[in-house]
Amino acid sequence: MNRAKENPLITTKDIKPTHESLKVDGVFNCGATTYNGQTVLLLRIAESAKSRPGFIDVPVLNKDNEIEIKTIDKSNPNLLFHDSRTISNLNKKVEYLTSLSHLRRAFSNDGIHFIIDEQPWIFPEGMMESWGVEDPRITQIEDTYYITYTAVSKHGVSVGLIETNDFDTFTRKGIILPVDNKDVSLFPEKVNGKYYMYHRPVPSDIGYPNMWVASSLDLTHWGDHHLLMTVNKTGWDNGRVGGGAPSVKTDKGWLHIYHAATAGKAVYSLGAFLTPLNDPTRITHKTKHPILKPETIYEKEGFFGDVVFTCGVILKNDLLDIYYGAADDKICLATISLDELFEALEPFEGAL
Repeated sequence: MNRAKENPLITTKDIKPTHESLKVDGVFNCGATTYNGQTVLLLRIAESAKSRPGFIDVPVLNKDNEIEIKTIDKSNPNLLFHDSRTISNLNKKVEYLTSLSHLRRAFSNDGIHFIIDEQPWIFPEGMMESWGVEDPRITQIEDTYYITYTAVSKHGVSVGLIETNDFDTFTRKGIILPVDNKDVSLFPEKVNGKYYMYHRPVPSDIGYPNMWVASSLDLTHWGDHHLLMTVNKTGWDNGRVGGGAPSVKTDKGWLHIYHAATAGKAVYSLGAFLTPLNDPTRITHKTKHPILKPETIYEKEGFFGDVVFTCGVILKNDLLDIYYGAADDKICLATISLDELFEALEPFEGAL
């Protein structure tokens, strides 16, 4: 991978807080596409409340879709504060997120230097988004851009769908997958008369966070779910695997950049796999080792270190631009040629 010399492209210093009572913790995990000759990123912006020593002020959405601040005493013996992203109870169930995420647009003529909105474009709305909207992925199907995203609330993690034709106005299509599920990417065209998606259920007692595939006739009702790829017992993908950016069409098949994490202290890296153009449910080739892993300071240190995570790639001729979140607080770019990527793919047989 060739990291852009301008990395990181976007940091928290480039983002204006939504309100003076909030501070920006991270800008990361952006969707990416092109529109009217420009590169468009849909940024995930995570904001937290300014807290007093000994307390954590948590922003949540109330029933009127307004930000409400809840004050949590850090000396509470019934709560755990080990993860900078969450506050959990003694049963390790998440009680609060420490930040509230929304989605904001960024536009660029060269794919490097971006003009960023000063206010949210897509803000959380309703009960199922009361803890925020996260990790958007943009898929263009004909003249419409479909945005899948993670909706978070005390009821769990679900998947929402929004569509736009102009990156000005948008229409909410509602929740398309119930809790607990995330990492949904849509294919940019029908295959054998059906729409396809990759998704990642999160089992709580039995099983592991694995990648699945599903199909639909209308982009709303999804079924025919199949297990696509499982975690490995050892190595860089022994904790979880999940979808990355929407798949891109090549002359060798559908190319998908995915993420995986190690068990324990999670280290997030990126890999790639290939499926036939007529069958997104069957992996034929896969990279054995990560194509991008945390190595630089800006990837290893941040709000949550040792993370590279993509939600958006753009194919330009034979070059693949991978926009990725680094350490959960900044946005970077890495580029690789299709020829180099194809050379790294090895024949794949069955589940891991």
